[in-house]
Amino acid sequence: MNKQGVKIVTIGGGSSYTPELMEGFIKRYEKMPIREIWLVDIEEGKEKLEIVGKMAQRMWDASGYDVKVYLTLDRREALKDADFVTTQFRVGRLNARIRDERIPLSYGMMGQETNGAGGIFKALRTIPVILSIVEDMKELCPNAWLINFTNPSGMVTESVLRYGGWEKIIGLCNVPVGLMLKEPPMLNLTQDDVVFKFAGLNHFHWHKVFDRNGNDITRDIIDKIVEGKVDTGTPANIKELPIYREQLYQMNMIPCGYHRYYYRYQEMLADLLKNYENNQCRGQVVKQVEAELFELYKNPDLKEKPEQLSKRGGAHYSDAACETIVSIYTNGNTHLVVTTRNNGALPDLPADCAVEVSAFIGAAGARAIAFGPLQPAQRGWLQVMKNMELCVEEAAVTGDYGLLLQAFILNPLIPSGDDARRVMDELLVAHEKYLPQFADKIQELKEKGVMPKDPVARKLM
Repeated sequence: MNKQGVKIVTIGGGSSYTPELMEGFIKRYEKMPIREIWLVDIEEGKEKLEIVGKMAQRMWDASGYDVKVYLTLDRREALKDADFVTTQFRVGRLNARIRDERIPLSYGMMGQETNGAGGIFKALRTIPVILSIVEDMKELCPNAWLINFTNPSGMVTESVLRYGGWEKIIGLCNVPVGLMLKEPPMLNLTQDDVVFKFAGLNHFHWHKVFDRNGNDITRDIIDKIVEGKVDTGTPANIKELPIYREQLYQMNMIPCGYHRYYYRYQEMLADLLKNYENNQCRGQVVKQVEAELFELYKNPDLKEKPEQLSKRGGAHYSDAACETIVSIYTNGNTHLVVTTRNNGALPDLPADCAVEVSAFIGAAGARAIAFGPLQPAQRGWLQVMKNMELCVEEAAVTGDYGLLLQAFILNPLIPSGDDARRVMDELLVAHEKYLPQFADKIQELKEKGVMPKDPVARKLM
C-alpha cells in the first residue's frame, strides 16, 4: 500500500451517497492521505456520475487537500493498482427496487428492499456482478481490500468469500452506527463510556451494551426504549413500531430496526399495503428524494454534503466505510460492526459462513469478537435466516430455479404457496435483463404468458 497516498476506487460512484463518502475521507485525511479517487459507473448512470463527480471535486478543493477525483465508465481502467475498492451500486437502479417492492405488494406480501422477496431478488441481480468485479481485482489490484456497502450486504459479502475466492473483503451497513450513536445518550453517556457487542446477520442482528466496568446495561437502555421518549436510531425507511416490551425484557438484547418486519409482520405489512393502495412504495419515494438531491448537487456553489441526504435512509454510511478503511490503513484495531467470516464468534452457525458482528479492524482485516450461543428464540431465527441466505447465494451463482423456490419457502416474510411462486415468477420475468443465469427458465415463463400484474412494475420493465 502506497504510504505516499492511497488510491480509492468507488464502484457505483454516481450514487447520491458519494458526497457523504467524500466528507468521511476529508475528515480523516490526516490519518490517511489520499492520492486519487476514482468514481466508476455504467453508461445509464453517466449523467449522475458527472454531476456527483463535480460535486466531489468541489468538496476536495474546498478542503484544501490536493486530491484528484477521476470519473470513468471503464471499471478496469479505474481498478488498476487500487488500494481500496468500495462498492455501492444497485443493479437495475431504482426502477428495479420499485419492481422488487411493488410485485410482492400486488399479492399482499411484504415488499421491501432487503427483506422478503425483494431482498432475495436484489441479491440474485447483485451477486454475479460483485463476483465479476472480484475477477477484475484479482488481475488488476490483487492486494486491494474490497469494502462492500452494496445491499443486501451480508449475502453479497458472503458470496465473495464463498464463491469469489477473495478473503480481503469486509461488508458494511450504517444501521449499527446509528444505534451506537443514539443509545448512549439515553443514559446520559457517550460512546466512549460504553462497549457494544453485536451478533447476527446484516439487517438481522441483536446487540448488548456494557459500561466501562463491564456491567451489562442493556436492560437500562431497554427501559428507555419501552418508555418511548427517545430516538432509537431506527433508519428513516422503517416505520418505528414498538417491539413488544415482554419480548425485549425476555431476550435482554436489543434487535435492529429491521426485526420489526418479522416481530410485527402484520402491522408492518398493513402499513406498506396502505401506501401501495395510494400507488406508492418506498422505492418511489427514494426516487423523488434522489431527483431533489441531484438538483442540489448541480449547484456550482455547493461544496458540502446537504442535509437532505439524511432523508435517503443511509445516514452514517461514511462513518462505517471510512473508519473501516482508515483502520486497515493505520492498523488501528478499531471496534466496528462488520460482516465477516464467523470463525466461531456465533457458535450457532458454521464457522465458514458470514455474520454481522462486533470486530476489531486492523491491517489483517476483521477479527470477529466472540459473542457465544444465543437463546432458543434468537437461535431459531438466526439459523432459518442464514440457511435461507445460503440458498439464495447458491441460486444466484447457479441459476437453480428449484433452489430459489426453496429460499422463497424458507423466508419468514413470504407466505408459502401458489401466490409466492407467482411473485417469484413475475420477478424473474420483470428482471430478465439482469438475471442471465435464469435465462432458460425466464423464456419458459414468458412463453406461458407470465407478466407482472402490477401496472407500475410492467411499465418500468
